[in-house]
Amino acid sequence: MIGWKKVFLLVSVTLFLIPLAGQKSAPCTLIVASGKATVSGRPLMWKNRDTSQLLNKLMYFKGARYKFIGLIDADDAEGQEIWAGLNEQGLAIMNSQADDLAFKEKKFDGAGNGAFMKKALGQCATVDEFEQFLQRERGKWDLAANFGVIDASGGAAFFETSSEYYTRFDASDRKVAPFGYMVRTNFSYTSPDYLQGGGFIRFERMSHLAEMARASGQLELKFILQQAARDLNHEKLHSYPLSRPLPDDPAEPLYINTSDTINRNSTASAVVFDGAPSPDRPDLATMWVILGQPVSIVAIPVWPYAERVPRVASAPGQETCALNAFSRKLVAYLYPDKRGRMPQYLNVNRLRTYGGEGVLAKLLRLENQVLEKTRLQMKAWENKKETPGRVAEFQESIADFVLQSLLGEFPDVR
Repeated sequence: MIGWKKVFLLVSVTLFLIPLAGQKSAPCTLIVASGKATVSGRPLMWKNRDTSQLLNKLMYFKGARYKFIGLIDADDAEGQEIWAGLNEQGLAIMNSQADDLAFKEKKFDGAGNGAFMKKALGQCATVDEFEQFLQRERGKWDLAANFGVIDASGGAAFFETSSEYYTRFDASDRKVAPFGYMVRTNFSYTSPDYLQGGGFIRFERMSHLAEMARASGQLELKFILQQAARDLNHEKLHSYPLSRPLPDDPAEPLYINTSDTINRNSTASAVVFDGAPSPDRPDLATMWVILGQPVSIVAIPVWPYAERVPRVASAPGQETCALNAFSRKLVAYLYPDKRGRMPQYLNVNRLRTYGGEGVLAKLLRLENQVLEKTRLQMKAWENKKETPGRVAEFQESIADFVLQSLLGEFPDVR
């Protein structure tokens, strides 16, 4: 049995005593896709958030013009920075840190990225408006980021941004996105020295995954949630841990280092934005959130139209939310060795065999139920626009279902 006190101790040690590589930066893996590339015909955007701030939750905001939901660090009690978000107009924004865009002469490092996105979500309704916002704010912020943005009109773009300049890349532009999508990690194409960036292994892996998905007609929400966000393969090392045979001796389990995989030991959360079907239905733009390392938790949907976030996805003050807290306990189970650099190593035997079914298989089974329930509900909403209160009730019921199901499926993870 995994006792509560023991897990709490292990989580505490993992979070606060073990240093993670690149604590000052925020390596992430992203994709922006236009409706021409996706199965649904809607724009799609995704971010795996890698950071030393492993405790994340959601917060609902009222901006200068628009209301929105943002992903924040749990200890950011006032929600001063957001790391991905969606507003009531159907505009979604996310970022990855791009150190090669930092303005070194001013000793800038992108410290303003999160606050900048928060302000943009409260003021901008379209990708073009975001670009206008960039122009107005140029030179006023410490920025070093690849900003991804989609809107309810089908706009989808990356903005490689420093404090002094930016370059726009549209997913509909065949010159920069011949297949209608773009991948980014932690370097930029417009940097004077892209070798100052990072994430090249993850960039290559995600580029391969995205092209396989597009070519086979699978570039859609479920692929991103269940394959891309949770990918543990390391192509450079020919490491494919979910398909290789497990050791016969349980005393010698298979471990993998997840420092360079897409699902990393430093992945705090993941967000997928499923764009609105048309400009007149921004209420249907959906923010899918994985509040923890993707192999340790199930995604839930939220909508700014609901005017609040689920209780189990939020928390007061500097507390983390219930879903994220559960995720951290399951992470402690999957990364059991706390010595030296061993917190970087995931126990694949536990991931694949827990309870006979395996941790990942259980999560995907539950998540498929969430996806189906949400699909049916949204089909009804497409035919008849629901009230914000009813939407809030639905997202609350889904989030509660996920947490209670996880507690039932993993009874000894407490």
